[in-house]
Amino acid sequence: MAYTADRAYELISSAHQRGRLAHAFLISGAHGSGKENLAARVIQLVSGAAQAGGFDLFGEPVAVETPPLDELESGWIRVIRPRMKSRRIGVDEIRNLEQTLYLAAPGGACKVGVIVEADRMNDQAANAFLKTLEEPPQNTLLLLLTANPQRLLPTILSRCVRLPLLGGRALLEGGGAELVSALNHAAARGFGTPVAALHLKATFASFLARCREAADAAAKAAEKEEISAYKDATDGTWLKEREVFHKAAAEAEYLDARNRLFDVLMAWMADLLRLKVKSGGLDFPDSAAALQRIAAAESETRLLQRMTALDSLRRTLETNASEPLAIEVGFLKAFG
Repeated sequence: MAYTADRAYELISSAHQRGRLAHAFLISGAHGSGKENLAARVIQLVSGAAQAGGFDLFGEPVAVETPPLDELESGWIRVIRPRMKSRRIGVDEIRNLEQTLYLAAPGGACKVGVIVEADRMNDQAANAFLKTLEEPPQNTLLLLLTANPQRLLPTILSRCVRLPLLGGRALLEGGGAELVSALNHAAARGFGTPVAALHLKATFASFLARCREAADAAAKAAEKEEISAYKDATDGTWLKEREVFHKAAAEAEYLDARNRLFDVLMAWMADLLRLKVKSGGLDFPDSAAALQRIAAAESETRLLQRMTALDSLRRTLETNASEPLAIEVGFLKAFG
């Protein structure tokens, strides 16, 4: 069962009030579902900030604005997210987190560790983190955020309380609406043929090209601003280092945008399965009519095969495989 972010917060708050708060939560959902905001609200809850709003002149409670997750990071609150060019979380970052969690916080304060995009942990990091889950330090809360819980170790999944969030309209942002429109068009005209699959591939590739162009432009603008501000105040070595930094930042931004588009593909395919098994809760209810035609024509097994092909493509793209070739082969398997 998936929850709204508000309902998930209510469940956590209720458990906290009763002194029954679990030590680890897995908050999953597509990009834009509110995972980071929910994590920030939970941090405020366990740190006491959620009750610190006070009252206005009329005696009404003043709601506390939830700051961005990274702004809450402090000595006893650690936020880990993929920062390397490879978009992976390494074992050193997990070990640094563990060092913080095993220290005694003053006054018995709750220590919080948040892992954003937890599925990006490499094997060493995941195994190291598993040991912390198995023997959590006292007064510790662990929050794992991911759009792809299926990529986590089963042993990690089994030790967390799972809170899947509803996708919401955010999937339609950043090119998502155009991608859904292209998918619906394919659903209405020849879905399941090589021609339709290659047409979708071309559309998807054009979206990726736009994402790449936007990421590169933003990085070049930031680099140009730094050169203008610091070219007379530093030597060329520092500027060369910043050039490398901005190239890595552009690559990371592009990979993040590509990941969001894959969230749309996976959510659309998941809607097909939901219609097939009549489970409801569609991410794209406006696409129901187009999706229903495919759901009625294809078996549940075939739809699962298509979804598996998409997930396999996503994993392949995380390697050094040729992106254009991998996408062409993957789309033929998933949509052909």
